[in-house]
Amino acid sequence: MPAEPSISLKNLKLIGQENLPSSGGLLLLPSQLSYDDLLRLEQVMQGREVTYLVEQGAALHPQLKAHLEKENVRALAIVPNATDASGLQSAVGGETREGRVVIYLPAQAAVINSPMSTVPGTKLEFLLKAAVPVLPVYVQRSVEVALDIESRYEASAGVMAFGPVLKPEEATLAAYQESLLRLAEQAFATHPALGMNLAYALLLGLKRYGSVNKIIDGKDGQEMRYDRVLAIASALSRYLRRETTKKRVGIVLPPGIGGLIANVAVLLAGKVPVNLNFTAGRAAIDHAIKTSDIDRFITADIFVRKAQQFPWPPSRQLILIERLLPLMKGKIISWMILSKILPAALLALMLGVSRKGGAEEALLLFTSGSAGNPKGVVLSHRNLIANVIQFGSRLGLTREDSILGSLPLFHSFGCTVTLWYPIIGGVNLVTYPSPLETKKLGELIEKYQVSLMIATPTFLRGYLRGVNREALASIKLCVTGAEKLPTTVAEAFEVKFGKRVFEGYGLTETSPVSNVNLPNPLPLGEESQGYVWLPSHRQGSVGQMVPGLAIRITHPETHVPQPIHSSGMIWFKGSNIFEGYLGDAKKTADVKDADGWFRTGDIGRVDMDGFLYIEGRLSRFSKIGGEMVPHETVEEALVKAMGLENETTRKIAVVGLPDADKGEALVLLTAMPGGPEHQEILDLRYRLLERGMPPLWIPKKMIRLAEIPILSSGKLDVQSCEKIALSGVR
Repeated sequence: MPAEPSISLKNLKLIGQENLPSSGGLLLLPSQLSYDDLLRLEQVMQGREVTYLVEQGAALHPQLKAHLEKENVRALAIVPNATDASGLQSAVGGETREGRVVIYLPAQAAVINSPMSTVPGTKLEFLLKAAVPVLPVYVQRSVEVALDIESRYEASAGVMAFGPVLKPEEATLAAYQESLLRLAEQAFATHPALGMNLAYALLLGLKRYGSVNKIIDGKDGQEMRYDRVLAIASALSRYLRRETTKKRVGIVLPPGIGGLIANVAVLLAGKVPVNLNFTAGRAAIDHAIKTSDIDRFITADIFVRKAQQFPWPPSRQLILIERLLPLMKGKIISWMILSKILPAALLALMLGVSRKGGAEEALLLFTSGSAGNPKGVVLSHRNLIANVIQFGSRLGLTREDSILGSLPLFHSFGCTVTLWYPIIGGVNLVTYPSPLETKKLGELIEKYQVSLMIATPTFLRGYLRGVNREALASIKLCVTGAEKLPTTVAEAFEVKFGKRVFEGYGLTETSPVSNVNLPNPLPLGEESQGYVWLPSHRQGSVGQMVPGLAIRITHPETHVPQPIHSSGMIWFKGSNIFEGYLGDAKKTADVKDADGWFRTGDIGRVDMDGFLYIEGRLSRFSKIGGEMVPHETVEEALVKAMGLENETTRKIAVVGLPDADKGEALVLLTAMPGGPEHQEILDLRYRLLERGMPPLWIPKKMIRLAEIPILSSGKLDVQSCEKIALSGVR
């Protein structure tokens, strides 16, 4: 047998090595373990006696198999999927009592860069029945979170993180998974690219993919390669540096070539882009402008005329991009030549772009204000680079793929996923200024063979109304977010287009992607026996956490920590968690603790395989008679009871109002025609009771209106709904 290769620890980052005891037996449960990982782990544990735990019939890498067959290697075999843990306890317990470290060897798994583990939860739960101390170990390989724009970030072997030992009585599946996700967060936080300036990352991407990838403006069919985007944005950035001394620059543009160039130029100028929500009310816009302290607004002549409701500042503060750029033709040509012949580092030096960004502000976005005044969310360079790596590493798109960008640039998904990611990840971008014109969007998807479509349930309903099945044939992945995906919409979409809708989740404060469901991975080979098949999506969930994001669950009111498998308040910690609310330390402290944990305001739980289920936003719960009632669950029941499953627009909404007897009472808003409201709500009550709904969960009053208020992002406009309900009740 040939000698084993020598594996160096030089490029391996070790975290929590002090948690690995120098004596005493324990069960070491890794998130994954390749042959190279195993050799490194053996070096880390030099001096410890090791026993390997494998499953009979499990598919192991040939090198791992050969390693186990050596005379000096001790191995135990267990029967997979056994319901009786006595054999496991006897075998593992005997080894640990002798002071040995028992290392479980996971079988080869088909998985798309799982942020949790390549071992199914049911199997982990069985292993934890060994009733011995357990050491969680998270293994992050650099190739899984590589950033292609700079190869030096791929040079390291990866990270191996050791968690605190779980005592036998503490070693539950929930505790193990929570520990593993915390280790994943610590491992990801060491990624060298997280210190990069977003502007420098964009420069690298535009230069690297400049001759291959492009942006296509679906409004007029104009196409522009990324190298030309870099040249124009470079010229515009120099102008912006001279034009204003303010830290931030406002941008009032829809998705398109102009919006992309404006955002890149502002960043190359060393300033912070503020994409303003031109669909918001005047008070909200005025608040955002004042809070941002901006005195220059990049926009377009045609847009100024179109968005007349926008509180436009004096014309001297407007930078009309379509007037300015033709005057810069000579400078653009010069930057085009320079960008071709000079390395990125020298270009950055000429432009005054720092290579380091870290925790400094890179982007300011305002929340939708769906349940209050919009807040200025400060996202750092680290936040945005992290999120691009996090979801980009799970999508697995190639240079030939295209993304549809139609969500507003003031929307967090529209900004990160359809501005920064295409450039840094090297994929094509097809834009259109409105997500509502689904017939036109369908034509663009078909014409340009779009691969990835980001939408909301509200916008998906539009596709169901006016787009042919053939138009979406090229779609590899359709991801929806912003609001809960109704089962009826998902099923109707799959029936019509033959495409499954994958629900994701995120908030402006998480940069924004925190979770995503994905298509299941391709089989590892023709023979599946012995392999582990892990799902990448689960119906009703919003998917697993992105790599490097930890989660904890607490009681919604007391904030006492609970097992992550129980329902409670969701908290996140990771490199993509925002820095804070601009100029509002109190609101920041209300949602973000000293250790960096962010309270999302949403209620949910994690299942045995790490999939997160959102049960509702705390602001969309009512406490009735001491019981927490989720509005969205009530809405789902109402849709079925009222026969609205096939409706392509939102027809109902439930809100809670103060009630003297029960604390709160539910009010149903409906855009459906009908007879007397009191009789209809009575009939509805009987139907819901027959379906087993608790009486406290049934709305007491119904209010009819022309349409349910919806925000431009596709979310329910909770604030407007509550105002309508209050005025209707009074």
